[in-house]
Amino acid sequence: MKGSARLNTLVAGPAAGFDLPFDMLQACHERVTRTLDLLQRLRAHVDEQDAGEPARQAARDVMRYFDLAAPAHHEDEERHVFPPVLANGDARQRSVVQRLQADHLAMVADWAQARGVLTQLAEGGIATFNGAQRSVLDQFAQRYPAHIALEEELVYPAARRWLGPADQTAMGADMARRRGAA
Repeated sequence: MKGSARLNTLVAGPAAGFDLPFDMLQACHERVTRTLDLLQRLRAHVDEQDAGEPARQAARDVMRYFDLAAPAHHEDEERHVFPPVLANGDARQRSVVQRLQADHLAMVADWAQARGVLTQLAEGGIATFNGAQRSVLDQFAQRYPAHIALEEELVYPAARRWLGPADQTAMGADMARRRGAA
């Protein structure tokens, strides 16, 4: 079972509360990155070793994250981060937000395909990935790094400028409410 230990853990990320919503969004990006790293380790594990129970559990872990947390995160951005930048930003900032919105739609489609592959694996229906399955998983993972970088380097700082303390408090309260944490 050499190498399966590397699939067994999805390390918890930094804690951030709803009282600091932008910190929470960035912590989510760190969890996305770690979950995508698990996906890459899973892909390598299946290619190099097997699709046994550690691989099936890793597939379930990836699915759980991208089924639950990622859509809530995208909704946070669509509801609270993108609107002030679209309303107040310069042409470049607005263009970037429009690209990020298109990315969100493409990520949903990419996830549906990647989830199909992971579901097959989790249910024991895949012994090894074929080329098409590898391509689906890679396409899903490859969209995120540039997307996250644009949000953190350009869009989040711009949105923070236009969202005062009361706006950020309301943003955090909405994020908590939608997650049932209010």
